[in-house]
Amino acid sequence: MTAVTPPAPAPSEPPAAPGYRAHRTLPLRVEALRQLKRRRTLVIAAILTLLPFVLVVAFAIGGDPSSRSRANGRISLIDTATASGSNFAATVLFVSAGFLLVVPVALFCGDTVASEASWSSLRYLLAAPVPRARLLLSKLTIGLLSSAAAMVLLPLVALAVGTAAYGWGPLQLPTGGALAAGEAVPRLAVVVGYLFVSQLVTAALAFLLSTVTDAPLGAVGGAVGLTIVGTVLDQVTALGDWRDFLPAHWQFAWADALQPQLEWPGMIQGSAVSVAYALVLFALAFRGFAKKDVVS
Repeated sequence: MTAVTPPAPAPSEPPAAPGYRAHRTLPLRVEALRQLKRRRTLVIAAILTLLPFVLVVAFAIGGDPSSRSRANGRISLIDTATASGSNFAATVLFVSAGFLLVVPVALFCGDTVASEASWSSLRYLLAAPVPRARLLLSKLTIGLLSSAAAMVLLPLVALAVGTAAYGWGPLQLPTGGALAAGEAVPRLAVVVGYLFVSQLVTAALAFLLSTVTDAPLGAVGGAVGLTIVGTVLDQVTALGDWRDFLPAHWQFAWADALQPQLEWPGMIQGSAVSVAYALVLFALAFRGFAKKDVVS
């Protein structure tokens, strides 16, 4: 009778090093300090800080914009920019929401993983070993926090500069009426919060591209380009109700917060569209990176 050889036992996982804890690898504070010290972070902060000063100088050279609005009988948010510090902050958000604020979001979220790959340090991080999901989660968290900080920095500086230049007063509404200064600040906070949520699509696009390319500029530029494409498509009126599914269609829904009565429906629908797209794109980024052969 032939003896049956029992199958060899499956190789067991090598024991973890003493003291190793996966959840303690790549702490958020370490990643935050790394990103904070980078030159592009300082450049973005400088640009956002200087923009309100540039606009004050522009208004000083160009004269009072409200005089031109009285001449043509039409009043816009820019026409009330010099009415008070809160009006100036709202105007700065208006002129920067369409494109300027897209850039730091795409940069902070698109430069995360791709920059590590371009420096050939990504594989060493994973060999540390840092779990892939932990690596992405740390970088995404810091990217989103950096984006939120950029969006808060701009209106804060604008409010301070506008108050120094034009005084502290009520927020004059383009539709007529005004909001008391104490009520204007919470309304501006709602605007900033909605702007951040609406930019989650750009953040997710940039982050997804960052996990599939070794070129940081490709990830950042791709996210900005696709955001611009969405804005262009929203101008195609022939699309009809299909435009409601474009995140760009709701990018200025925050204007409902600058009404005598705060209106939520537009911002709620815009937030739902943005969050839905972002969750799908974030999931694709994590799923794709988990199976990616990292050689950089």
